[in-house]
Amino acid sequence: MKGFMTMTFCTLKLLTIIVPTILIGGFEFIRHTILYRYISMETGNFIITILTLVISFLYANWMFKTIELKNQRISSERELRAIYEERERMAKELNDSIAQSLFLLKVDLKKNKMQEAGSVVNSIDTNLRQAIFNLRLKPEEDGGFLGRINNWIDQWNAVTGVESRIDIRIEDGFFSSTEEVQLFGIIQEAFTNIRKHANASNVCISLKSEGENWVLTIEDDGDGFSINQVHSHQYGLEMLEERVIKLNAFLDIISGERLGTRIVVKGAKRR
Repeated sequence: MKGFMTMTFCTLKLLTIIVPTILIGGFEFIRHTILYRYISMETGNFIITILTLVISFLYANWMFKTIELKNQRISSERELRAIYEERERMAKELNDSIAQSLFLLKVDLKKNKMQEAGSVVNSIDTNLRQAIFNLRLKPEEDGGFLGRINNWIDQWNAVTGVESRIDIRIEDGFFSSTEEVQLFGIIQEAFTNIRKHANASNVCISLKSEGENWVLTIEDDGDGFSINQVHSHQYGLEMLEERVIKLNAFLDIISGERLGTRIVVKGAKRR
């Protein structure tokens, strides 16, 4: 099987042309040069028909199975590559974030602003905890998408002290690995924004599916913001929009000053 998997599509194409031709043509050659004295024309035609059917069935079955296995391997490699690329991006963002935070910490310490310096240290600690959670496990060892969400939110709760209610009604394996990367990134970005800006006491996250469609809802009871600022870099919503676009999904944000924020992402499972 491993040898079949290493075949290129060009090799499979050549085999499709050559193998049936040699087997069927070889039989016809032997039939007309050696077996013509023993097999009548009608019997020979019947045999060649059955032989063609059997060879076509066996070869087509092997060929499509081989192609399916190759496609599965290609899909798996593509999804793993997407996961590792996402983790490389997170590592770069972490590096930039820590560099900026350390610079602010240095400035605050020089100005003897100890309270501001303490806030910066807490921010660095939180970012490091989140990054360690994201980067420490191999993709195949993260306990599944739903377990990963629950574990991450549990750690987020412990760090922030904010209560979170989780309502996930979706089966493991519903999303592809690439979709899971983007969805998990949306959840992290939304919760990071809540921690930084919302001053919330409670957060609710819901992920549900109905047929091929799914809906992710994240809602907090924090300060909220003016809807006119929905594209402001202050709230980190640009990253949310980029991830939603990659999922071919739709983003709806409902918020108002002192009214909390509700983020709704709707999409359909890719075929």
